[in-house]
Amino acid sequence: MSRKRSNIHKNFMALNAVLFIAVMAITVLFLYLAYTFKRDAEKKKTYAGEYHIELTTDFAGEDISIYVNDSLLSKGIVSDSVMTCDIKRFAEEHVLLIVDNETDAATPFNLSKEGSKVLVKKTNDEVVFEETPAHP
Repeated sequence: MSRKRSNIHKNFMALNAVLFIAVMAITVLFLYLAYTFKRDAEKKKTYAGEYHIELTTDFAGEDISIYVNDSLLSKGIVSDSVMTCDIKRFAEEHVLLIVDNETDAATPFNLSKEGSKVLVKKTNDEVVFEETPAHP
């Protein structure tokens, strides 16, 4: 009887060992796949296209800030000359925001998804945007 009982304990321990090895193999496989997918997801996307933003002399002497999405491009008093800024696309969609720092008046403009040339003018205290394709 003790021999039979001994076999039951051996079989139980062998089954536990097999289950332990199976659980460890599944855990290692899961961790490997998780880190592989994470590494692929961390690759940065690049976007084709460029924006050429040009402020006319209508803004001379005004204290303004220029934003694209949440990125500040310029802040301060605009000089008497034409101000230009070239930026590459860095997101799926872009919004150009001109903020008058004295009155906190903000004027948004949705930029095209392909890139473009944007001329920003001021007429009758209103900011006017003229967008033309980057490559006609």
